[in-house]
Amino acid sequence: MSDHPIESLMKTAMESIKEMVDVNTVVGDPVETPDGTVIIPISRVSCGFAAGGGEYDTQAPENKTELNKLPFGGGSGAGVSVQPMGFLVVGNNQIRLLPVDGNMVIDRLIDVAPQVLNQVQSLFGKNKNNGSTTTGTTTMAGGSI
Repeated sequence: MSDHPIESLMKTAMESIKEMVDVNTVVGDPVETPDGTVIIPISRVSCGFAAGGGEYDTQAPENKTELNKLPFGGGSGAGVSVQPMGFLVVGNNQIRLLPVDGNMVIDRLIDVAPQVLNQVQSLFGKNKNNGSTTTGTTTMAGGSI
């Protein structure tokens, strides 16, 4: 039994999508800077796919045989959208995600939270060792807390 023509359409479209979109599309090739920092681009990839077809009856239905197949008409299509999301920056003993959209305050807070906790722990550790209750100001890259 031979393959139906719609199978050929779908196979061709899916192979084309596979060639266009691979893991390097989502997580890009790393770039190393002169100071040793590695920057990896991160993207969001969305794909859409559609295929369809129809068989059209001949004028003489009583003459249908395996050799006299119905005519087939069909088509397929696909769309791919790639949106840059941010950059993964690995260097200086830390890993940071820098979003492309600069208004992501929550992401920035999540990125900074471990640094803040470490600094708070070190402050309490110093105060415990000294036995004093002095307060201080901790300065970070974006300001002071």
